[in-house]
Amino acid sequence: MNEAHLRLVREEPVGKLLPPGSPSRLEASGVLATDRHYYVIFDNLRAVAVIDQDLDHTDDNLTVPVAPGPHDDAYEDIARDSLTGHLYLLIEAMRRGDEYQARVEEYDHQLGYVSTRWLEFPLPSLNKGIEGLACVDRGGETFLLGLCEGNRARDGAAGRRPGGGRVAVFQRGRHNWTHETTIKLPETLAFEDYSSLSVEGDRVAVASQQSSALWLGRLDPAGWELAEPGSTYLFPRDAHDNIMYGTVEGICWLGSGQFVAVSDRVTRTSGDTLTRAKEESLHVFALPAGDTRTIS
Repeated sequence: MNEAHLRLVREEPVGKLLPPGSPSRLEASGVLATDRHYYVIFDNLRAVAVIDQDLDHTDDNLTVPVAPGPHDDAYEDIARDSLTGHLYLLIEAMRRGDEYQARVEEYDHQLGYVSTRWLEFPLPSLNKGIEGLACVDRGGETFLLGLCEGNRARDGAAGRRPGGGRVAVFQRGRHNWTHETTIKLPETLAFEDYSSLSVEGDRVAVASQQSSALWLGRLDPAGWELAEPGSTYLFPRDAHDNIMYGTVEGICWLGSGQFVAVSDRVTRTSGDTLTRAKEESLHVFALPAGDTRTIS
């Protein structure tokens, strides 16, 4: 790849930012930035970590358990409804009848439980479901956008073949979130998988764990089509162009050309010491100096 590299601004292990007695295993899978805090969720815990955006100020940081689920499933991503302030926590996939679908748990701004609803979109398996979640306000109505992990919403070899990124659009129905349409990411996007989604206004950010890269584009504000092919940026590499950020699971716009990301745990059988040094951490990245294409 010849794409430009993102710049690292700051990073800290999530465990270092939480008080003593917090869980030692913190498989970070999603992050949401509010005015003052980062909300971090995990795919091994039914909890939300609330972390001050000033990463030097850690006294008030905490981990908040959420309501018990029917199967104690943990989370893949988190999104916020700008209309109500409610939070949506994504469960990647569960069996529903003869197929697999994702579920979304809704909580109020104090993390009080509100409801659980299915995302009515068939998925290929329990392990290749909806990986990223974003909340979009259109004309006073809330929509959820769900990023499929595999290309063409598939698993196996078909899911790893680049050029088939898919984002399912959901509208709130009477009982569940109904599938309205699907956004096709550019066929030229050479991602092997998709791990996180963030939408701010008409700006879209999509991260890939396997490709260790970030794609930025724009939505047509009048519809659900992309307004441009967008641009791809690589997460920082080492001096030999080796991947260091190989487990990026969550991404969120910060504004002014910056993003916050979180990294999952590295598989213990992996000998990838570069990626292991960045695991279970919170990172702030910026666009390359002088790059203003996606800031405004």
